[in-house]
Amino acid sequence: MNKQTKTILIIAVVVIAAVAYFYPRMDSRKSNDSGVASVGAGPDAPTNLSVKVVKLERETLRNQLSITGTILPNESVDLRSEISGLVTKIAFQEGQYVTKGTPLVYLNDDELQAQYQRLQYTQKLFESQENRQKQLLAREAISQEEYDIVLNQYNTTLSDLKLVEAQLTKTIIRAPFNGNLGLRQISEGSVIGTTDIIANFVNIDPIKIEFSIPERYANQVSVGSPIFFSNESSPEEVEGKVYAFEPQIDAATRTLKLRAESPNKERKYLPGMFVRIRFVLGVTEDALMVPSESVVPELQGYKVFVVGADNKAEERSVEIGTRTDTHVQITSGLEEGDLVFTTGVLQATTGTPVEFTQIN
Repeated sequence: MNKQTKTILIIAVVVIAAVAYFYPRMDSRKSNDSGVASVGAGPDAPTNLSVKVVKLERETLRNQLSITGTILPNESVDLRSEISGLVTKIAFQEGQYVTKGTPLVYLNDDELQAQYQRLQYTQKLFESQENRQKQLLAREAISQEEYDIVLNQYNTTLSDLKLVEAQLTKTIIRAPFNGNLGLRQISEGSVIGTTDIIANFVNIDPIKIEFSIPERYANQVSVGSPIFFSNESSPEEVEGKVYAFEPQIDAATRTLKLRAESPNKERKYLPGMFVRIRFVLGVTEDALMVPSESVVPELQGYKVFVVGADNKAEERSVEIGTRTDTHVQITSGLEEGDLVFTTGVLQATTGTPVEFTQIN
């Protein structure tokens, strides 16, 4: 590169630097000449802080949690036989709704019926003997011991009859409560034992909803508290009520397990379904709520900024109550009608002039 070229490059750099330095100032001067005021025009002119504010109004606070839960049946059992036996008849259809006590399965009872008939004959025999012995005892023709022997035989036969009757009852498997039968696991002609499942049997009206809440809310739970739940198949919210909860906190998850109950006459909800829950912990009337971003934590509490006299920022120490997902309850330090900063809280100081825009 020759000396002339270097000189041209140096001149070009100086010209570019000069343009970059003087052009913004020329543009600013033109703006001032056209009547538009520039911020910081004078060395002592205050800079207004542009913020958004919300006007405090009293409202109803519904303290609620958004959580998930699982649908449980009201009652559920795996139907099994109490005795082993041959299935002679199946008296239900899969998926059928039946009432409590309805016969569902019959087992072969031929042997038990024979035993029962034999014991009936024996019972009649001992009953006649007991009557005769009683008459002889009254005439002192026999001893008390002889009468007691016959009486004992009679009573033993009655007990044997009751035992066989109980066994006969077990040859008919009945519905333990009102509910729906699941898929059948046995067939007619099969021999089943006490461990074989006949079918699943559930009651799903009403249903139960099981869920857990963080331990910090445990003291706000009571029987009868309302919940509202929905799922993907039925987005419309349905109401339920808490009917019971565990008497202790789960040490592993630090949560409290609860169960709620809700009608399910149309059978929209099935056991095992996942549901979204709004759990209402309590309702507070006339609460003052501010957006969460308005509250600034300090070592000794919390503070917010409000629009004070002459449109200047004013710091207020506040006490807070319930928190929701987006808002915080103010229990002291603010009044209805105050204009609370929602932006600019980190830049604001007491006395700072502000230009504010009110939002809903």
